[in-house]
Amino acid sequence: MRIELTSIFVDDQRAALDFYTGVLGFTKRHDIPLGDNFWLTVASPEVPDGPELLLEPSDHPAARAYRAALVEDGIPLVQFAVDDVDAEHARLTERGVVFTQPPTDIGTAGVAVFDDTCGNLVQIVAVKPETVAAG
Repeated sequence: MRIELTSIFVDDQRAALDFYTGVLGFTKRHDIPLGDNFWLTVASPEVPDGPELLLEPSDHPAARAYRAALVEDGIPLVQFAVDDVDAEHARLTERGVVFTQPPTDIGTAGVAVFDDTCGNLVQIVAVKPETVAAG
C-alpha cells in the first residue's frame, strides 16, 4: 500500500494553482477539466514521480465548515517536509507568504505555519536527524 495522492480543499482552484506552483514551487502534474472544476494536481519538483496533491474545490458545505473550524483553531490542514524550517520561512516570507506561527523548535523537529491564501493553514516540518534514527 502506498500514498500516491492526497487532497486539500481550496477556495479557487486557479488561484491555488498559482500559489502552489508560483509561490511554493510545486510543479503542475494534471489539469483536466471536470464540469465547472478540474482534476488539478501538483507535486514536489524534488520527487517528480512522488505523491501528488489534489487541489480540490471546497464547494461542499461540510468542507467549508471543516476548514473554517481548523483555521479558527489554528490547526494546519496539511504538512510539508522541508530540510530547514528557518531557510524555508525566509524564502517564503520573501515571496510574500504570511506565517501564522514563526519557526518554532518543538524538540524533535522545527515547525512553522502559514496561510496558503486558499482557505487553509499549512505547516512545514523539518525533523531533526537524531530523532529520525531513534524513531
